[in-house]
Amino acid sequence: MATRTQTYEIDVADVEYLRHGETHFLARVFKPIGKGPFPIMIELHGGAWVRGTRMNGEAANKAMAKMGVIVVALDFRVPPEGPYPASLADIHFGIRWCKTQAVAWNGRPDRIGAMGTSSGAHQAMLIGMRPDDPRYAALSLPSDAVAVDATLGCVILVSPVIDPLGRYRYAKGLREDCVPPPGIAERVVDMHDQYWQTEEAMAEAAPAHILDSGERTALPPVLALRRDYEEAHPRPDFDEFVGKYGKAGGQIEVTIFEGEGERILSDPSTPIAKQALEQMSAFIHQHIG
Repeated sequence: MATRTQTYEIDVADVEYLRHGETHFLARVFKPIGKGPFPIMIELHGGAWVRGTRMNGEAANKAMAKMGVIVVALDFRVPPEGPYPASLADIHFGIRWCKTQAVAWNGRPDRIGAMGTSSGAHQAMLIGMRPDDPRYAALSLPSDAVAVDATLGCVILVSPVIDPLGRYRYAKGLREDCVPPPGIAERVVDMHDQYWQTEEAMAEAAPAHILDSGERTALPPVLALRRDYEEAHPRPDFDEFVGKYGKAGGQIEVTIFEGEGERILSDPSTPIAKQALEQMSAFIHQHIG
């Protein structure tokens, strides 16, 4: 089994995991080279649900793989081709596909988690809580594939947009508990409209609202990381989710880094990124290592 203190050489390769018509969707697989078996983390990029690629987190994903974690960064549908819940269906398929590949990668299919940044963190949490949602499980694996589900062993949230409707109203200046900075509406409102299309969809897919609704959910262990102030990620929404997740019986660890900004992992050489990556590695190896 991989050890957390060892540093590994890595192999990086792009693999097609899904196809919609003539469009090929790739997974970038970062594999430690060593004895293993290694835990596997699905990495979901941010981009307000409408932009970004599997390359967004390249530097951090390489750093994590060197710490003994197989990282699988997924491309998935975005608007206009893929409004909600299309990306969740792709991600759900991707998790199940990864489980079918785990042994070949020197991993284990029962040792898989998901992590993401911003909107990617939100989608990781949705899959973590709703692994059996039929909308998300809409895409079938090939008939000859081993039967697997999308259950996750852990979830890591980095600067999450944890409440789509909360941020939408925040950006529009419709909230009394937090005031948006100038220009935030121009940045995010249209992207919310493109992906979510309705406020009802935003509310239905907010994890805190899901917990309030009494919906039966999975509660995988969660590590949540963010800065004290992130202008695009309202702090009250984060605090509400953390409180409700713990109250529901979920295990959640939280680290709030001092200062402003949202790019915690963009440069793995910075002190904040090093601290975050160490915490993430320890959490992964504790729960699925």
